[in-house]
Amino acid sequence: MSEKIEAIHLQRKAVLYIRQSSPFQVLHNEESRRLQYAMQQRMRSLGWKDIEVIDEDLGRSASGSVVRSGFERMVADVCLGKIGAVAAREVSRFARNSREWQQLVEVCRVVDTLLIDQETVYAPRRSNDRLLLGLKGSLNEYELDLLRQRSVEARREKARRGELIISAPVGYLKTGTTRGKDQRIEKDPNTRVQQMINLVFRKCFELGSARQALMWLLEEDLQMPTRDKAGVLKWKRPTYGMVYQILTHPVYGGAYAYGRTEHQPSYEGGFVDSKTRRRSREEWIALIPEHHEGYVSWEEFERLQDLISSNNLRSGRGAARKGSALLSGMLGCQQCGRRLAVAYSGVGAKVPRYCCHRGYLDNGEAKCIAFGATSVDIAVAEQIFRVVAPAAQEAAMLAHQKTTERDNEILQALEGELKSARYEASRAQRQFDAADPENRLVTEELERRWNASMQHVSDVEARIDQQRNDRSSIDDPDLQGLMAVVADLDAVWNNPDADIRIKKRIVRTLIRDIVADVDNDVSEVILTIHWVGGVHTELRLPRRRRGKSTATSAEAVDAVRSLARICSDDLIAGLLNRNGLPTGRGNRWTRERVTSMRNYHKIARWTAQAQSDQGWMNLTDSAKHLGISTRTLRLAIERADIKGQHPLPDGPWIINRSELETPAAKAVVRKAKTRNRNPAVPDPKQQSLEF
Repeated sequence: MSEKIEAIHLQRKAVLYIRQSSPFQVLHNEESRRLQYAMQQRMRSLGWKDIEVIDEDLGRSASGSVVRSGFERMVADVCLGKIGAVAAREVSRFARNSREWQQLVEVCRVVDTLLIDQETVYAPRRSNDRLLLGLKGSLNEYELDLLRQRSVEARREKARRGELIISAPVGYLKTGTTRGKDQRIEKDPNTRVQQMINLVFRKCFELGSARQALMWLLEEDLQMPTRDKAGVLKWKRPTYGMVYQILTHPVYGGAYAYGRTEHQPSYEGGFVDSKTRRRSREEWIALIPEHHEGYVSWEEFERLQDLISSNNLRSGRGAARKGSALLSGMLGCQQCGRRLAVAYSGVGAKVPRYCCHRGYLDNGEAKCIAFGATSVDIAVAEQIFRVVAPAAQEAAMLAHQKTTERDNEILQALEGELKSARYEASRAQRQFDAADPENRLVTEELERRWNASMQHVSDVEARIDQQRNDRSSIDDPDLQGLMAVVADLDAVWNNPDADIRIKKRIVRTLIRDIVADVDNDVSEVILTIHWVGGVHTELRLPRRRRGKSTATSAEAVDAVRSLARICSDDLIAGLLNRNGLPTGRGNRWTRERVTSMRNYHKIARWTAQAQSDQGWMNLTDSAKHLGISTRTLRLAIERADIKGQHPLPDGPWIINRSELETPAAKAVVRKAKTRNRNPAVPDPKQQSLEF
């Protein structure tokens, strides 16, 4: 027995602290754990009978970055004076950081508690032992840092050579020996897995964003592959994280990448925590393109990353959304260089407006520019028609091919799911056949699994049959129908059922960006379109003032101005509705609305006295005044022999009495009466000849 051990120490209990640094050591370093438990024999040989073993910190590091409940409980008992000695096989088991180590030594010195390892008994109240414990604590901390530094440098050097394969993402398998130099990753030989990953990439390129690709997968009720912690392949309903991980991981572009994230320690709420931060590509430790076979080429992967980055509103113009503003995220302010935002107003917030107010909101600066979106969108759409018209037929053919390919992709995915379901059903049947029929506890469960797998097969077969019935025809397209669509691009574009997101993607495919400015002197909006090919186009559009978007059209105002000479407000409302001219807000005309519009534009109300004084007549009254037929008078007006007005296609003619007294009008009457010797209509005085 050591002379440092006194009776006061033996009267109190001893604590044996057992710890291993990681779960891997707990599973594989069993001999080390046995040696630590064997320290109980040494404690008994030193005279202690009451020995408490604290082993709840197995698998937890002593670097100070994690909470160790066993160590904290041991220190608390030491502070209460209940412990005569704390023991471990090596003192490095207690702590490998100065903070916890010095705390333990100081507490043991105050309450006179001994520290014991395999070789020595330490009395912290003795200066030499306290000095030795301090040196050992510093060496333990330095040793841990040195081992960690060597390990990290070795891993990084191996990663820079592209040989460090920790795990393979879904769609790939890790091959080679565990610690050999021939480790590599290869494509998963499961063709269903390959088809689904290729489908995700194709849909993202086609739809323009990861979110839209996810929504398409959910709409078609397709499943995606994933692996659990044990590495077992499973098929689950897709989530945004699963799709985004596939689209942004360089491994799918055939590149090896290491060091994309880093762990940073943080101190919050009295505890040390570790946070993960994504590094920029310049900070990655290793990036080796063309390292292995990818699902897409590296150039396609880079183009996809640019597309995803541009969908971020903070760094790009944002993804195409359902808002009615066609140029959302594409307009830049010429005065301040910021991106123009979209604001919606009006009834139901359906009227878009482009405005540059970010400087006003952030820094209190003066507002730059703002203008309505309707006329600007129409003007840019006309420029799009001008550009795409020469290749419209080819684009229509490609669209038909894309539709056929989309149907084939869905069918291929379902056929792959059917093969997998049939395999699971066959496997469940073999398990059921191999079981002992008398063991009902097992056979009942196997029978349930077999029935469930067979039901899954039936469901997938039904979906395949429905897809084949609903899929579009794969025959040659109707060329006449396609040409009709090409000839009327305006109607197709303005169709209410057309998806605004597809329109926005067409615009973003052809146009890089648009610089906008407002000329207040001439009240014009100036647009400079930067096409993808490098050509610039400048447009100058009249700036629509506030409220003009709901104003009555000039055609309707001119028609009312003319019709008010011979028609009442009731009759004018009926004529406008019959000719399909709505109000500024798209409503039907009523007498009250005609009266309001007429008063706003200062158009005089119709009265019979005013019509008679001014000499205005319709076609029937004018023909009766001249003594000729209405058809003869109408033909004369169309030949411009007599001046007349026809404000609406399906409405009355308006002629002034003064126009009927001109020499040209008299010539028309004279010619009509002299040439009307053989009337086309039957004479009531003519009698029939009967034989």
